[in-house]
Amino acid sequence: METTLKTFFFSSMNNGILMGPWIPVYGFGVAIIVFITRYVFHHSNRKVPRWLKLFIIFMTVFVILTVLELIGGIIIEKLFHKVFWDYTNFKFHFGHYISLEMSALWGVLSIFFLYLVKPWMDKIIKKIPKWLTIFVFLAFLVDVFITFL
Repeated sequence: METTLKTFFFSSMNNGILMGPWIPVYGFGVAIIVFITRYVFHHSNRKVPRWLKLFIIFMTVFVILTVLELIGGIIIEKLFHKVFWDYTNFKFHFGHYISLEMSALWGVLSIFFLYLVKPWMDKIIKKIPKWLTIFVFLAFLVDVFITFL
């Protein structure tokens, strides 16, 4: 979301700690979302109504991504002495790293991702050659190394 906002609306916005076009914190968030939804709903023997499933996903994502954003913000500030996002201008903010509005948006976007984007991406991911995956991963590691220098 921040990359889109920066690209089209706020060119001066700071949207990541690495030099390259990576978004690792959100990668962790998406991985957590996918893992939890698989664990909760695929390992359960109960049939859950769709509305309840959506509500559980929303609330789980709401809490987990809020905590992840808070921890990520604190770690970035301690390691790099920078604040990359500040929600103090939001009405329902808690400190400058989290706000009720953004947490709700993460919940809605996660449901959108799980039900519309992920099925489409799963088909594409299967077609990516292994060598390209290794190359991108190595480029990411180099970027992490350069960032910490």
